[in-house]
Amino acid sequence: MFLKKLQKLIKRHPFLYLTRFRLLSRNSNIDEIKNLSYNELNDQVDMPDYFKEINSQIFKNGKPDSDLEIVLQISTWLKRNIKGGPGLSEPSGMALKTMLSGKGGVCSDMAQIFNNFCVINDIKVREWGTTCIPFNKRYGGHSFNEFYSKELQKWVLIDVYWGFLFYDLQNKPLSVIEFFTLKRADEKLKYQSFIPQTVKSGTIHKNYLNDGITPFLICDYKNRVYDSFLSFTRPYLPVFVIHFLIYLLQKSYHYRFPIDNYKGIFSRM
Repeated sequence: MFLKKLQKLIKRHPFLYLTRFRLLSRNSNIDEIKNLSYNELNDQVDMPDYFKEINSQIFKNGKPDSDLEIVLQISTWLKRNIKGGPGLSEPSGMALKTMLSGKGGVCSDMAQIFNNFCVINDIKVREWGTTCIPFNKRYGGHSFNEFYSKELQKWVLIDVYWGFLFYDLQNKPLSVIEFFTLKRADEKLKYQSFIPQTVKSGTIHKNYLNDGITPFLICDYKNRVYDSFLSFTRPYLPVFVIHFLIYLLQKSYHYRFPIDNYKGIFSRM
């Protein structure tokens, strides 16, 4: 019990949090990221069999025709069957099993398994995170997704963990860039839950509307690489050591900041 508490404390220590951003962050722009997706480095054949088994349950009564409806069916099923809990650092198939058993899963876990379901269903997807500029130790960040709708011909922000999408006043679903552009221009926007519950306004404000929040795109995440390393080393090494080894081997993901200079994170240090 003591070792688990110590590991949790180390994992959340600001030094490690900031070190991760120093190592992995890159400044970018909107044009550079417009075509990037998780699917580029992750194929259907790379997805663990357990995802395909669960996917057949999600669509046991048939699959909708539109990308949006497919994504909403996946997201609704996950929200109904995953209660959430402690953060996981497990291979993706094991993480999904743990989450469905009611023993864990934070926003980043949900975002990562959602990526794999989208790949299986031929939906372009990517994962985003947020942090604060400058760094705020009271805000641990948030993870969510964006999928590409062929019908709408645009990226659409979706928060599977909290179960909602953002819209403009014409009821058009917003992309991540559209949302933050409207927010910073003080334009009106709205959010709507796709599950039978109301998202608390405090949650929306903390994770999206709070001053200083900036988005970053998680790029070059290879699910097969992380599954392999976590499978063989997780029982013996702390998670931050495993991730650093992958970084040293130049197989790591990285963060791209398209609308803010990431160096501002460290501006008050």
